[in-house]
Amino acid sequence: MRASLIQVCVDPAEPVNSRRTRVASLVREQADSDLVVLPELWPTGAFAIDLFADEAESVTGPTHDAMAAAARDAGVWLHAGSVVERAADGTLYNTSLVFSPDGQLAATYRKIHRFGFDQGEAVLMGAGDRLVTVPLPHTTLGLATCYDLRFPEMFRQLVADGAQLLVVPAGWPARRRAHWSLLARARAVENQSYVLACGTAGTHAGVEEAGYSVVVDPWGEVLAEAGPDEEVLTVDLDPSRVAKTRAEFPVLRDRVLGLDRP
Repeated sequence: MRASLIQVCVDPAEPVNSRRTRVASLVREQADSDLVVLPELWPTGAFAIDLFADEAESVTGPTHDAMAAAARDAGVWLHAGSVVERAADGTLYNTSLVFSPDGQLAATYRKIHRFGFDQGEAVLMGAGDRLVTVPLPHTTLGLATCYDLRFPEMFRQLVADGAQLLVVPAGWPARRRAHWSLLARARAVENQSYVLACGTAGTHAGVEEAGYSVVVDPWGEVLAEAGPDEEVLTVDLDPSRVAKTRAEFPVLRDRVLGLDRP
């Protein structure tokens, strides 16, 4: 299984529609991959909170249309990162979109843990209320977004729901890059799962982004890592490695707490 993470540079001088077109072209270039992943809120920038209301769209809005066509043209599963969703009742959500290779919307995930400590996203957006897994032909994705990475209980529940490959689009700031790398590896080790963590590059709303998207295997080994700039990170994964790791070192079997799920 080949996965490509597109570490998009969010430049505030680039119009949102132009960025959609450019990113769609980057997705089409990954036709040799099985799964393509984009970062969190790449159309607007994760910290560009002043744009959230103006750029909010429905789940089937312009980003959906551009990404559905790109997934279909490339013939890939596409985790299209997230958008600012405006729900029917007017509530804004940080919502991820996942497309199948035929361009159909296969899943959505509203970010559960909102960042900001009573500011920004934490007050401007509603919180998601359900975990989401997505079955692929040879693995199952568990969906999380950025700040979710700091909450290990969420990932343990995703694994209990069958996740083997944890996908984390993010707009992580450069000043906390060490946490980004550490937490991605920790979530992989403790859940014996692949972690695909895809961040943004560039600076928006005065916040320098970390970049350094990373792919970690179920033993916590870094298989590939990007630098600070826009980059496409491609790596071959062995989905059977998850089951092998869990059988060789069956730590998940010894869980005592949090066994309310099968």
